[in-house]
Amino acid sequence: MPPFPDASTGLLALPWQYPVLCLALCLLLSAVGFKRVEYFVSLGYAASIAAQAVALPLVYRDTLRGWALAQSALLLGYGLRLGSFLVLRERTASFQTIKAENAARGAKVSGPMKGAIWLGVSVLYVLMFLPALLTMSAQAAGLALPSAPVGVALMAARLGVEACADRRKSRFKKQNPTSFYEAGLFRVVRFPNYFGEMVFWFGVWISAMSAYHGLLGWVLGGLGFLCIELVMLGSSRRLELKQDERYGAGAAYRAYAGKTPILFPLLPLYSLRHLKVYLG
Repeated sequence: MPPFPDASTGLLALPWQYPVLCLALCLLLSAVGFKRVEYFVSLGYAASIAAQAVALPLVYRDTLRGWALAQSALLLGYGLRLGSFLVLRERTASFQTIKAENAARGAKVSGPMKGAIWLGVSVLYVLMFLPALLTMSAQAAGLALPSAPVGVALMAARLGVEACADRRKSRFKKQNPTSFYEAGLFRVVRFPNYFGEMVFWFGVWISAMSAYHGLLGWVLGGLGFLCIELVMLGSSRRLELKQDERYGAGAAYRAYAGKTPILFPLLPLYSLRHLKVYLG
């Protein structure tokens, strides 16, 4: 029997074994973080999203089509692109200092804390993917998905723009490993990758709005989105502090940082250093 809206909860009556399956996949793949702590939120993240984007479409293969299929394909492309970018970045000269710093910080993390991070990020990755699962279930139930085209368009635009930005920055960094990059999208916003990440997951959330049938649906559908948005804010703040330490003595960087919005294009917000965010 296909899933259907449950009047008692306002949520599609999902077969809950599927989120459990997703959690098992995320726990398995995120375990790479026990080798290096930052892998919990880098390689483990990319692999977890890609794996869910393979497993769940296989579950719904008989009904998956159209915009729901496009959403799944974009999530798979997101995971694979991010994973390949992270693997290639490990070999670049400009990343070696950051890599050493990450390793030093990771060595101080205790075993129980690693376990808590492992479980926490795995649950987060399942929640982030949940709107796509709701979309697939709604389609299997024969429900219309009018919100899907808007969300999928946002997801696709983000992937294309960020791929171009990453490629240009990587070429620059190979030749100038100690310099900051301020061309292309980086003239519009200092952290276009983080902004793009926020737009992508906003698109995932928007695309599944047609499948949210009540308060519980909206809460569960939006929980992962809310968490990743907070993570991006915290990550942006942390990167700002790093870049201030690395480039802040230079007049060119101070001028760039003083006139270029930090995260949101056209919004005159130039610093997040005083923001209290406990994620990212």
